Amino acid sequence: MEIRPHRIIERKKTKKIKVGHISVGGDSPISVQSMTNTLTTDIKATINQIHSLEEAGADIVRVSCPDEGSTKSLKDIVKEVSVPIVADIHFHYKRAIEAAEMGASCLRINPGNIGSNKRILEIIKAAKDNNCSIRIGVNAGSLDRNLLEKYQEPCPEALVESAQYNIKLLEDNDFFNFKISVKSSDIFLTVKAYKKLSAICDYPLHLGVTEAGGLFTGSIKSSIGIGQLLMEGIGDTIRVSLSSDPIDEIKAGYEILKSLSIRSRGVNIISCPSCARQAFPVIETVKILEKKLAHIKKPINLSIIGCVVNGPGDAAQTEIGLTGGGQDNNLLYLSGVPHTKVPSSEIIDKVVKLVEEKIKD
Repeated sequence: MEIRPHRIIERKKTKKIKVGHISVGGDSPISVQSMTNTLTTDIKATINQIHSLEEAGADIVRVSCPDEGSTKSLKDIVKEVSVPIVADIHFHYKRAIEAAEMGASCLRINPGNIGSNKRILEIIKAAKDNNCSIRIGVNAGSLDRNLLEKYQEPCPEALVESAQYNIKLLEDNDFFNFKISVKSSDIFLTVKAYKKLSAICDYPLHLGVTEAGGLFTGSIKSSIGIGQLLMEGIGDTIRVSLSSDPIDEIKAGYEILKSLSIRSRGVNIISCPSCARQAFPVIETVKILEKKLAHIKKPINLSIIGCVVNGPGDAAQTEIGLTGGGQDNNLLYLSGVPHTKVPSSEIIDKVVKLVEEKIKD
């Protein structure tokens, strides 16, 4: 039983599907995704980037397939990577068919860009024949013309209606291995659309605020949008969409999940913003520790607090804690218990050593 009921998130139980060897939905862990930004036809560069994303913790990686050369490249790419590959398809339905045949684990299709139902039916057949899942990727920037005429502009109702139409199309053709997204760059529109869809749909939902912006702005927008949906139990897989290194998307995704105690990876540093009371340079210390502990994958909580106002209390909630003290008498805690005093000049080495020892336990 959770000892802190205010931290309980009652996640909606959706249908479970497979994206390659990764389960999405149901009681499966919420997966973290990103997308390559290399030319897919540059097979070596794409494989290298996917390997970097795997190392960063990506569960699923999406690859753009704008032309036949890109879809043909998938055959060599999927052989060299361990994560499931999602083929990102726009405009030409034949690219989806080719991608499924070349080994993609999932086809991301934007119904507003694919065209006629006949083309979508051909995509469904290719997915069935090649044990490939589908993501219905509805986007506010590319809604069907008839929906724009009906609603005058992108709105939650339009996104949900597009999703419903395509859900029925897949179901009517006995295809159920799919997930759905209803994205917008507008947080309000995104959140409202996902809430509406979640209320009427049991398929797994892929969360994201599309085209969120650069590393700083995009991470904040995504945290607000994705975070509040996750807190309400909505969402089965996430992508933080950033104009930045794709690895930053994985890091941001895990930070969102970590902040909500949904899924943890690596060191969770709790630190103060610093003030005149700080007994050691908090900001510089945290920056160095983030770099030196970036290789840690095992979840661990670490508090770095510059003075005794909140330091002991925060240390009581973490595996390792540091509280600043007067006359260079900073105090290290292990599981909330005072462990040893440490001068400011030795903080980095001592903390790194303790963290590395702790993860071996």
